[in-house]
Amino acid sequence: MTQPEDRPFAGPPESEQPGEYPYTRGIYPEMYRQRLWTMRQYAGFGSAEDTNRRFRYLLEQGVTGLSTAFDLPTQIGYDSDHPMAQGEVGRVGVAISSLADMEVLLRGIPLEQVSTSMTINATAAILLALYVAVAEQQRVKPEQLRGTVQNDILKEYIARGTYIYPPQPSMRLITDLFGWCRTNTPRWNTISISGYHMREAGATAGQELAFTFANGVAYVEAAVKAGLDVNEFGTRLSFFFNVHQDFFEEVAKFRAARRLWARIMKERFGATEPKALMCRFHTQTAGSSLTAQQIDNNVVRTTLEALSAVLGGTQSLHTNSRDEALALPSEESVRLALRTQQIIAHETGIPQIADPLAGSYHVEGLTSDLEREAMKLLTQIDELGGAISAIEAGFQADQIAESAYRYQQAVEQGEQVIVGLNRYVVDEEQDGGLLAIDPEVERTQLARLVQVKRERDQTAVNQALVELRKTALGEDNLLAPIANCVGVYATLGEIAGELREVFGSFPQG
Repeated sequence: MTQPEDRPFAGPPESEQPGEYPYTRGIYPEMYRQRLWTMRQYAGFGSAEDTNRRFRYLLEQGVTGLSTAFDLPTQIGYDSDHPMAQGEVGRVGVAISSLADMEVLLRGIPLEQVSTSMTINATAAILLALYVAVAEQQRVKPEQLRGTVQNDILKEYIARGTYIYPPQPSMRLITDLFGWCRTNTPRWNTISISGYHMREAGATAGQELAFTFANGVAYVEAAVKAGLDVNEFGTRLSFFFNVHQDFFEEVAKFRAARRLWARIMKERFGATEPKALMCRFHTQTAGSSLTAQQIDNNVVRTTLEALSAVLGGTQSLHTNSRDEALALPSEESVRLALRTQQIIAHETGIPQIADPLAGSYHVEGLTSDLEREAMKLLTQIDELGGAISAIEAGFQADQIAESAYRYQQAVEQGEQVIVGLNRYVVDEEQDGGLLAIDPEVERTQLARLVQVKRERDQTAVNQALVELRKTALGEDNLLAPIANCVGVYATLGEIAGELREVFGSFPQG
């Protein structure tokens, strides 16, 4: 970053207003004066019953959107009874192996009223099909459903690792989901292109923007190649950003993101539909900024990060809980995290102003700096042949690793102060009241899976899986046969297994 004295002032044109291209100042003219951001709290642990209870609790506390975490076996296409799942069932999210689990997870949740986000990638098509199947059981029409499926596989190859198939068939699943949702669930956001996990892995703010949008470009190119209209599917693209510790830099990052994506869609892809030009995004406060030491300090960190997200114009926000550096959050901690958003929304007056920091010398300069930094990296990725080629060459992973190393060095040398960790350290006892997963969860989950397999029509399951394999070997859309499979209670592992045999697996590491 250049210093303020090194750069000319580069504020927005006086004619640029919130809700106007390139949307630096916000995608809506009224912003939060018209409608507050969606307040989500990420939830998912143990059994479907456990998570359903947490969902109901959050709705009672005023959450306006659900956000679902899935356990590792579910994320990488294994049923709870697979040997690879042993010891991981329900540990970092809810275990979902079949339609029976999803029925329990969503029991009593008014799906026609609630927006639901699902953090799932490699098995996103299966989880969406399960969600739609439960909605239909509740007599909710697919076109009524609102929500987002993350469905962003490219960042898994870069920073997270929960991929299954090689990149090309993975991209097919993504664009097939785009096409199916256009007809069946038109209000559903078909992808949440995520910079969050890359930032958690150590990316800088500029790298987060660049690598997220490079992946976005790859998805748009794939969708156009598949015959989809950029002015149609482009309106259902959404993004997921980290909101980290540098207060003004984060505000500027979100302003730069809107401007950069609008120009990419207009100039690179010829999009003309205003909603296809808008960078709509969810934010989550930085998990990597939380410390296990003096965990009450995390409340302050999360509050400031949430304020950055609101000042930056987010459409949706999750605030991390104080105890998440130690365990899955307790109900008390989740409530406090939600109250943080509600206090900002209702007690500060901040939502009454669209883009409150517009015109600030520092913020406007940072906005332009971050846009230039991201464009430089995007140009390098283009020169490597695009996001997928760059991923295969290890470009993004290497860049992130270098940034993470530099940051860790700064922390260890005391140049980057972390209060309670490397300065102002005190002796303290471990905080009590942490949430723990009952070992009984795995036994209960396995028992339900045994019951599903015993009671289902196995002939119908076999036929549905054969049709899925045939479709995978061809070029037709995969969502309809996947939906047929989940409807007859084929399991997630069986469906993913058929696709593994056709597409192969992508090696880890």
